[in-house]
Amino acid sequence: MDVSTFYALFSATCFTLVGLWWNVVQGRPSWMRDPDLRRAVGGVYLAFLLPAMMGLFAQVGGTETPSIWRGSFVIVALIGVLSTLSLLTRSRDQGASAALSRVGTIVLYAVVAVIGAYPEIAEPLDIKPIQAEAFLLILLVAMGHAVAWRFMVENPPDDPAADESRSPAGSHRA
Repeated sequence: MDVSTFYALFSATCFTLVGLWWNVVQGRPSWMRDPDLRRAVGGVYLAFLLPAMMGLFAQVGGTETPSIWRGSFVIVALIGVLSTLSLLTRSRDQGASAALSRVGTIVLYAVVAVIGAYPEIAEPLDIKPIQAEAFLLILLVAMGHAVAWRFMVENPPDDPAADESRSPAGSHRA
């Protein structure tokens, strides 16, 4: 597959995932009331948005103007490192698997930034730097899926019926 075609499909897929995540969040307003949950929701959002943005920059720069995609990958990856690091240090009650996946995400973003800054690192792999970045972005989206899945399992949807039965007004209904 042509690298430009890959990045076009990749970006469209990531933006679709962003939209799907918005729909999930919209159906769970309680997630936005708790500051820690709101940060975690934002972390899932960024897990799909940042790779989508890198995919767009890769399309604009392509192989003709590598400085565009390289510079943007470094900047966006640094944003990913900082935001994921913030989630790692500020999240309460995160289990070992959540912490491990966030550390893994930080490492992936860091490698994306390093290859963007020093593309010659990809030469021993016998692939173009933009292809090496594509593999890393695929892994980032896979990590994003894992984070979204774990988040949804650990924070089940609101159950209005259960909330109603616990309230004093709800207990008087027939």
